[in-house]
Amino acid sequence: MIYPNIREARFLRRPNRFIAIAELGGAETVCHVKNTGRCRELLVPGAKIYLQQAANPLRKTAWDLIAVQKGERLINMDAAAPNAVFGEWLRKGGAGFVPDLLKPESVHGDSRFDFYLEHGSRRIFAEVKGVTLEEKGVVRFPDAPTERGVKHLRGLAAAVAEGYEAWAVFVIQMSDVDHFEPNRATHPAFADALREANDAGVRLLALDCSVTPDSLTIRQEVSIRLI
Repeated sequence: MIYPNIREARFLRRPNRFIAIAELGGAETVCHVKNTGRCRELLVPGAKIYLQQAANPLRKTAWDLIAVQKGERLINMDAAAPNAVFGEWLRKGGAGFVPDLLKPESVHGDSRFDFYLEHGSRRIFAEVKGVTLEEKGVVRFPDAPTERGVKHLRGLAAAVAEGYEAWAVFVIQMSDVDHFEPNRATHPAFADALREANDAGVRLLALDCSVTPDSLTIRQEVSIRLI
């Protein structure tokens, strides 16, 4: 995934979850935050950030916040990126096969999953979550309670019971992490639902990414610890 028209800037403040104020070229600039999560450990005053100039010159905010530097680690913050790079990864055979059919946004039961794919006789639903929360090499999801995430896990388990394959995919928007685990301290119900989904036969998959200021690419599988 490539981002054209990237500029380095400095984060100043975040008035609300949709916008941030950055210093760009010596002037304060309003930019759109492409992630409505809290991201408090990332968006700290003075942090180096990377902005993408919007393609539409008439848009109210001319810049999008794409990535942030956290110490020596560059983290992609684009909430739309995990689905995009996971789709690219599938089409390139990252799962060990190239799907015969790959359909985004597929409804099953009372859930809407990010992908439905087929390969031969295999029928698979996949739900993708982006991960930006990191502490000492451990990455966790979610960074805030997510009842929607719990519902998705239960929906994946129900799909397995009906004869489908189901994958819960965590795209880690950074590289060189130790392992992934659910954020039990923030949302115990999600951690419980993830363990229950695993026990029900849902495949849990965590994938880290190579990140540059203007690109994001899935790199390799990361170990998962259920706590």
